[in-house]
Amino acid sequence: MLHAVKAYARSALAGLGAAALCAVAIPAAAGTLDTVKQRGTLQCGVSEGLYGFSEQNGQGQWSGFDVDFCRAVAGAIFNDPSKVSFVPLSASDRFEALKAGKVDLLSRNSTWTLEREAGLGLAFAGINFHDGQGFLVMRSLNKDSALDLDGAKVCVEAGTTTQANLADYFRANSMKYEERAFPKSSEALAAFEGGQCNVLTRDQSALYAERLKLAKPGDAIILPDVISKEPLGPVTRADDFPWFNIVKWVHFALINAEELGVTSANTADAIASAKPDVRRFTGAEGGLGKMLGLDDAFAIRAVKAVGNYSEIYERNLGTRSRLGIPRGLNQLWSMGGVLYAPPLR
Repeated sequence: MLHAVKAYARSALAGLGAAALCAVAIPAAAGTLDTVKQRGTLQCGVSEGLYGFSEQNGQGQWSGFDVDFCRAVAGAIFNDPSKVSFVPLSASDRFEALKAGKVDLLSRNSTWTLEREAGLGLAFAGINFHDGQGFLVMRSLNKDSALDLDGAKVCVEAGTTTQANLADYFRANSMKYEERAFPKSSEALAAFEGGQCNVLTRDQSALYAERLKLAKPGDAIILPDVISKEPLGPVTRADDFPWFNIVKWVHFALINAEELGVTSANTADAIASAKPDVRRFTGAEGGLGKMLGLDDAFAIRAVKAVGNYSEIYERNLGTRSRLGIPRGLNQLWSMGGVLYAPPLR
């Protein structure tokens, strides 16, 4: 009888989606936080090199939007943003590396989709960059719109949502194209620059970065068309809900910090503040960190480590960077964008 009950339970769990598993399968693989603390470092998966998001310089130092998120999580846990080991991963390897436990967290310009959550057993902890797919072309092509690309040769990275979106777009608009798919984004860019194709397609943010790598960046333009929704954000395994919660609320903390006016430069003032919402944010009251298994000051530690969302964005992608990407949808909801975070209370 006991065997039958166990078999039925396994069968019932197998029929649940990834979202449900987050709620019921906690004991199976809970303990990522303990593992990270015992190891003394956070293992964070990033891209192999995308300017503005994750890039390693000649001295082995990492920088970028995704890199800073990893440091924010380390700051929240250890009060030390340097306690991160960055693991560069290709698009084809990233999710398997996360599932296999080679990294604790994936912060690698990855699009949130149903298939990746329900099919792969992953959990996206939020959207920290609202993006969309676009096209990079040489000015000499004399094209103003993606609808003018009928018959184009298009370079794309294989095994990505970008490749699927490309096929959908041309099919939906009754246009033909020749696909040139490459295992790595660097190979697709090299093929574009070498003339194997006359169009390169990626997320628009990535195209800003790729254009800077060309010998003559000014010879290429990014068409205004956005052909997809690409909600990018950090990813965890779906079988450790407490760890998922930590990553999610660090993300929310960075956004809330911008709303509250808490920056890396005024953390001391924030800690001394008498405002109730700021006091909860700094951990002076509320006991919120303990609910996550962290110190109550986890949120202010994250901001102290890398700054609030605005600081991270502008430093890596916006006005203080070479990319100069406007905030657009990534502006706060109160400023005309869609960036919105639940309150810390």
